[in-house]
Amino acid sequence: QVQLVESGGGLVQAGGSLRLSCAASVRPFGHHVMGWFRQAPGKEREFVAAISRSGGTTTCADSVKGRFTISRDNAKNTVDLQMNSLKPEDTAVYYCAARPVLRTLVVYTTPAEYTYWGQGTQVTVSA
Repeated sequence: QVQLVESGGGLVQAGGSLRLSCAASVRPFGHHVMGWFRQAPGKEREFVAAISRSGGTTTCADSVKGRFTISRDNAKNTVDLQMNSLKPEDTAVYYCAARPVLRTLVVYTTPAEYTYWGQGTQVTVSA
């Protein structure tokens, strides 16, 4: 059974940092595009960042560019999201997602393009 388990969420003051991690049981992990999405109360789920199966391509939403960094460790089957300079508007439940792909450098940026999802981890940024 495929599982994606997020960790690292919590409460932080504005300007602070958090590092989210997602442990994935998808196999082979290195054949999956990995993404991070978030959903605030009353809002739709939105794209945050994605990384290709090889790690050679990354992309992120304009709202987090320069502050968030996505990375993966294919030996450990994990994908991380380093979040710096956090703002109150970053408050949301953050979800890890995965999709199997054949091409090594492709990434996906919409929720519908992903196959597997984690349960989410809450990130709260206080002003």
